[in-house]
Amino acid sequence: MTMKKILLTLIAAIPLLASCDTLMQTFGRQGILQVRFASGTVPLTRSPAFPDTNEFILTVTDAKGNYIYDGKYGASKDQFELDEGTYTVSARSCDFEEPKFDQPQYGDVQVASIKAGKTTVVTLACVQMNAGIRLRIAPEFLTAFPGASLFLKAASGKLMYGYSEKRIAYFIPGTVNLVMSEGGEDKTLFTRRLEPQQVLTLGVNVGAGGAASGVQVQVDTTRNWVDDNFIIGGGGGGGKTDDAYSVPDAKGHTGEQDVWVYGYIVGGDLSSSKCSFEAPFSSRTNLVLAAKSSCREKSSCLSVQLAKGDIRDELNLVDHPELLGKQVFLRGDIVESYYGIPGIQNISEYKIK
Repeated sequence: MTMKKILLTLIAAIPLLASCDTLMQTFGRQGILQVRFASGTVPLTRSPAFPDTNEFILTVTDAKGNYIYDGKYGASKDQFELDEGTYTVSARSCDFEEPKFDQPQYGDVQVASIKAGKTTVVTLACVQMNAGIRLRIAPEFLTAFPGASLFLKAASGKLMYGYSEKRIAYFIPGTVNLVMSEGGEDKTLFTRRLEPQQVLTLGVNVGAGGAASGVQVQVDTTRNWVDDNFIIGGGGGGGKTDDAYSVPDAKGHTGEQDVWVYGYIVGGDLSSSKCSFEAPFSSRTNLVLAAKSSCREKSSCLSVQLAKGDIRDELNLVDHPELLGKQVFLRGDIVESYYGIPGIQNISEYKIK
């Protein structure tokens, strides 16, 4: 090859080398984002049934607002490989854009900074994001104003609050008005700015002189609360499912006996090096649980020994493949290792959700 051809070949290769160098630099600037829900306490009993976090809507967006992920938390990846930068991570139990009865919205929003070669873990709490009002309408009010209607009104919409209504009306945080409509005229009886997590109870009555004395609205402080953070799962083990350990929690409590653990049945057919996450299954003696139904990594799971007996007969995936993906609560002993990962053995009780 002549010197001229060698030079031309080298010149042609320069853009390719530059491109490869740029590509390597891009890979070198990537980090890992992991998203999970905190665990440790259970929702307060006065709250409605708490939704399954796998059904929460998870979104991850970059600094420009572009979506990296938008879908169910349970279907999301265990980790996201992202370029260096700032990302917004949010989760919500439902969409909430207008007033609704019995529709608390739970969730959290956090900002994560991704660094090259580092793993950033975002731990989401579950606080009530909207606010609520419920009315306690006295019989005297019904007698004094039989033709009146009560409405709760905000910028996002309004709800009629029937005299027999017992449910909580939920609103986007902000100003909410209690309005009485009678004879074609509307009268504002009460105005209050509601904050996230707040549920306000109002007593509606009339004065001692009946309708002539007007309507009285009083805040019932014994039924006015601001909910604390709701964190999914247990954290106390104990003798009831309300205290159950999540899969990540259970791994930190090896050696504890006769405690509840909960998770999603994601696979079985355990060996020392692997497990299967897809049917058909061949072993009736074991399962694996995970914090998310989409998990496909053995290292993220908790192994489960199914001893001979009724529980094995009722939980094994050979005879019951329909249990794959179901949430289960198990009562037993947490051991340091069963088939190479922490596990639960000597199961005495279970509950399928």
